[in-house]
Amino acid sequence: MTRLELSHSGWMRIATWNVNSVNARLDLLLGWLADVAPDVVCLQELKCVDEKFPREPIEAMGYNVETHGQKSYNGVAILSKFPLTEVQRGLPGDEDDVQARYIEAVIEAPLPVRVASIYLPNGNPVDSEKFPYKLAWLERLQRHAADLLKLEERLVLAGDYNVILTPQDAKTPQDWTGDALYQPESRAAARALRWLGLTDAQTAVGVDPHAFTYWDYFRGAFERDNGIRIDHLLLSPQAADVLEACEVCRRERGLEKPSDHAAVMATFKF
Repeated sequence: MTRLELSHSGWMRIATWNVNSVNARLDLLLGWLADVAPDVVCLQELKCVDEKFPREPIEAMGYNVETHGQKSYNGVAILSKFPLTEVQRGLPGDEDDVQARYIEAVIEAPLPVRVASIYLPNGNPVDSEKFPYKLAWLERLQRHAADLLKLEERLVLAGDYNVILTPQDAKTPQDWTGDALYQPESRAAARALRWLGLTDAQTAVGVDPHAFTYWDYFRGAFERDNGIRIDHLLLSPQAADVLEACEVCRRERGLEKPSDHAAVMATFKF
């Protein structure tokens, strides 16, 4: 079934992928877009300013593009086969925050859905200013998500959350005890976000919690499946009601010069 047939039959596929430098992984991204053809893609860790984003080849594949870039670091984008409106760049709550980690837009499909691409701070090392920044960012995200949920819309908060929520979300959780991704404060803040009423698309459809989304480049982590699950699509009740499936796109992680993350894609029936 082609993307056009999917859209016309009332199906929509929304994916999230930390590409770890969009220009370095451009061939990989374009190949995946051609093979999988998701309707909406949330990208993270672009590592380029807006002017350097490879807009033309992606638009040539039928995607509308909105970016929030930053030189050498961070950067998020939304690609959509449908028009994008109400675009918001940056997470509300701190006018002094210049890191490009959040972009939000309404996907003007036959039944619209609001989507955000999120690149949550890593927070390491824990004894630096980066860890309190991570926790403050999570608190801001929680406040903004609470405001969005009041709209009672189909909402998808997609991205790299940089939190290992449970021991089951890591092959070797003991190796992460000193890491900001697995600190009690990080996990508590991530749980509070979900307790607003958000549903994790991957676990909602009964996917094995060991369906990891990130593997380190070193020590053969991918080959040994020594990974963690940190990339998520969190859904409002209105979006969760129409969720049909969710999968981790592992194939690209095993190709040459991959991102250290795999894409996660959810299918919705409207």
